[in-house]
Amino acid sequence: MVFNLNTLEKNRVFSVRELNVAAKQLLENGLPLLWVRGEVSNFVCASSGHWYFSLKDEQAQVRCVMFRHKSQYLDWQPKNGMQVEVPAGLGALYEAFERLKKKLEGEGLFDAARKRALPAMPTQIGIVTSPQAAALRDVLTTLTRRMSGIPVVLYPTPVQGEGAAQKIAQVIRLANERAECDVLLLCRGGGSIEDLWAFNEEVVARAIAASVIPVISGVGHETDFTIADFVADERAPTPTAAAQRVAPDRDVLLRNLRDMAQHLQRAQRNRLQNAMQSLDYLQRRLVHPAQQLQNKAQQLGQLQQRMQRAFAYYKQQQHWQWQSLAQRLRAASSDFARMQDRQTNLAERLLKAMRATQAQRLVRMENAAQNLTLLNPNQVLARGYSLVQDTNGSVVSDARKLTLGAELRITFANGWAHATVKEKGGVS
Repeated sequence: MVFNLNTLEKNRVFSVRELNVAAKQLLENGLPLLWVRGEVSNFVCASSGHWYFSLKDEQAQVRCVMFRHKSQYLDWQPKNGMQVEVPAGLGALYEAFERLKKKLEGEGLFDAARKRALPAMPTQIGIVTSPQAAALRDVLTTLTRRMSGIPVVLYPTPVQGEGAAQKIAQVIRLANERAECDVLLLCRGGGSIEDLWAFNEEVVARAIAASVIPVISGVGHETDFTIADFVADERAPTPTAAAQRVAPDRDVLLRNLRDMAQHLQRAQRNRLQNAMQSLDYLQRRLVHPAQQLQNKAQQLGQLQQRMQRAFAYYKQQQHWQWQSLAQRLRAASSDFARMQDRQTNLAERLLKAMRATQAQRLVRMENAAQNLTLLNPNQVLARGYSLVQDTNGSVVSDARKLTLGAELRITFANGWAHATVKEKGGVS
């Protein structure tokens, strides 16, 4: 239960428990670790072992109590009039708790990724606690009520006092070596921070982290938190809650089983009804073999009649087509002689035209050959002319373009010769 003292209603009426929680919250959040000096007065040592006294100075006093689980560690007893210094606030144990928590958290021992899933139906459950612990009876009662058929193995160990942490760690390692359980319950009832301190020791935290078997921490009451709670694979608020978490509820399982059986029966009935409907449908479609033969014979007769009608129709169509072609052939036979005479006349005309065209083409070819002969440069050279070219192969037809000393090539009708220009004339 957490209160925001700044937002509480003005006229709210608190219960005694709510007032204590609010005061505890105010003191713990508002006061750091500090020391208080004062004089002891009104000291009373009760039969329970608790010490009640006042701590005062010249101007004020405060009522104090030191419970038995703390006072038993002192080797002296306060007396009225003593000047003492006492710690107040978080306390040394809480500071040690925070230091170890920060250290292990930095190493990743609290990471959710490293935590293992608990078995849904364990075959054997291990319990790490003291045989005299009241929490053991609560756990066993809860396990028996929820699932009595699951075997339980007790790994006895002290859960309080000097050396308890080392023994708890040793028992966790022993349970892993024996490997006879699917899950381990680390249990202890409620108490003060000193009573639960064995579960805040580093050796216990590292044994839990190294455990191959999943570990459920059920230490103290719902408001109690220990280092073991953060390292364990799962934290339960109480030992009883840890037992409830690891053991499935037999009644719930039986109820689920009954629901599944009913669902299966309904599904089976539906499937049977569907099968019967399908059978009725197929039975209606099923025909006796004699009836099937009769139906096939009837279909065969119908197909035969259709084939005969189709063949008769095709035969009639062919007959009509043959008569039509015969009529066309008879109508065209009177024109054969006339068309034959015309063809003969056209053949004679084509032959005459081909001969005339051939004679014309022959004459044109002879004229072209004569012209080629006349234009042949060798014929010109044969009449005494010559072809004059410079060194570039260009024809020289103008003496003005020549220079004295120029090299010339002269080609005759038969052969050629080189010449050098020594003199030129006839240039106008």
